[in-house]
Amino acid sequence: MVPHPRAGKQRQRQRQGRGARAGSRSRAAGQQQQPQQRRGAEPPSRARAMGLVVHLLACLLGTGAWVAINGVWVELPLLVPEVPEGWLLPAYITVITQLANGGPLAVTLLHRFLPGRLSEAGLIYALAGLGCLACLLLAAFWRETSLVGGSHHSTALLALLFCLALVDCTSSVTFLPYMRRLRPRYLTSYFLGEGLSGLLPGLVALGQGVGAVRCVNGSQAGNATGLRAEHQAARFPVQGFFLFLGGMMALCLAAFALLHHLPLARRERAKDSRPEPLQLEDAGGGRGSVQAPPAGGRAFGSGAYSCPQVACIFGVLAWVNALTNGVLPAVQSYSCLPYGNSAYHLAATLASLANPLACLVGMLLPSRSLLLLGALSALGSLVASYILAVAVLSPCPPLLHVPTGAVLIVLCWVLFTGTLSYVKLMIGVILRDEGHGALVWCGAVVQLGSMAGALTMFPLVSVYSLFRAGDPCSPSCPG
Repeated sequence: MVPHPRAGKQRQRQRQGRGARAGSRSRAAGQQQQPQQRRGAEPPSRARAMGLVVHLLACLLGTGAWVAINGVWVELPLLVPEVPEGWLLPAYITVITQLANGGPLAVTLLHRFLPGRLSEAGLIYALAGLGCLACLLLAAFWRETSLVGGSHHSTALLALLFCLALVDCTSSVTFLPYMRRLRPRYLTSYFLGEGLSGLLPGLVALGQGVGAVRCVNGSQAGNATGLRAEHQAARFPVQGFFLFLGGMMALCLAAFALLHHLPLARRERAKDSRPEPLQLEDAGGGRGSVQAPPAGGRAFGSGAYSCPQVACIFGVLAWVNALTNGVLPAVQSYSCLPYGNSAYHLAATLASLANPLACLVGMLLPSRSLLLLGALSALGSLVASYILAVAVLSPCPPLLHVPTGAVLIVLCWVLFTGTLSYVKLMIGVILRDEGHGALVWCGAVVQLGSMAGALTMFPLVSVYSLFRAGDPCSPSCPG
């Protein structure tokens, strides 16, 4: 049967109409997608600039983590002669800092038993604001004393130092977990800022003239050797240094506000790390989803490390922080001062510089190898053993009368700080991938390790007087 010509023309017009409608739809979809692509695509130069801004903000947030207490420690040579506690003030600060560890303990318990109830951002705002206020009040009232138990005490100074210690200790379980909201590369910038929180106050204190000592003729004062150590006057007062610390805390507060609200910082938020649901089709043609199992066996949080590996990581983290934050700082003066005041200041300054440099190395050459981190921890522990041995032998350590001794002790401090700072950074990167809970426990373990180291050294230094300081102007060791 031959088809009618008119029917064939109608079918052809229908096919052309359908094709025209499909073409118009595809052109309309393409026109809608083009502006979306133009809006979503950022020029490489602008993307890099935005990334640098977020890196800077993360670094400034990290500087506020420990800048206040680190600043107080480097200012001690000017505080001690002016307060009734005298050289017992470092012991008071140690005890106050350990009491302030109740803050991170409370935060950790709240995360454990009341998950989701604590506003992390609100707590960070409160901590940074408290740090700013405490530094400003210190600048005004650090000399104020009151009568307690029949003797004068620096109650205002000690109370405000407790506030600063509470801010710094609690930052370990608030600032660090917050960084998981951003992409992993910004965690290194945060640790770089933490390193600068020790370096910047030290550099300002050096410019202030803290600890500058000269040997003057003291024969008329009854000095047998004819020389005595005299501390030189500071270039600017203690009030100015506390205002500098307040400014650093204000920068930290402003950096966090920008990180939390700035649109370009919000675009750098990390994506959800949970595994994507797998779409499966059942026998009846319907579709369902199941959660993909994590790779690598048993996982802590969202990562792929087994429970023994995570326990080992936390053990190394506690040990490293016990050495860097508790044990070795207590004996730095005993290990360095016998070699001279210059060796002491070089060791303190270069060791503070080694921390941010180690973070830069971690940014360029990251490694998650647990074997390498264990080897670096062992190397740092060996160097720490030498430093402790030198401190125990003070005021007559080995190589005292040759330049090699001073060079060696300075290099040991730089190597010790640099290697263990790299270990702490890489452990933070590893635990960042383990989930928010792992970072909270990371901060808690940091504080527990630091507390254990400080409480171990406190009686050895302050009660049993195991270490003796050397006098750079009156050496008593045989040549």
